[in-house]
Amino acid sequence: MCGAHGGNTMGFARIELTDYANKVINVIKAKFNLKDKSQALNKFVELFGEDVVEQEANHAYVQKVLDTAENHLKKYSHRKMTLQELDKLCGVE
Repeated sequence: MCGAHGGNTMGFARIELTDYANKVINVIKAKFNLKDKSQALNKFVELFGEDVVEQEANHAYVQKVLDTAENHLKKYSHRKMTLQELDKLCGVE
């Protein structure tokens, strides 16, 4: 669950699942060929968690975005697009 966001800290919990939740976790486990329900629960949160809680970007991701913006400004400066150019770009003429 690293990637562009979040870290690798672990929390441990003993949980009780409803029959339906257990079925969902088992399907996730099978679908993604995971070794246990813990991995399946983490995958489920990875897939659907941002609908509830936005993840924080890590330093490397933020630096990548800043570098991209800086490179764009070097290449294009503060050039502005006219409304006619925007219409043409969007296919509205």
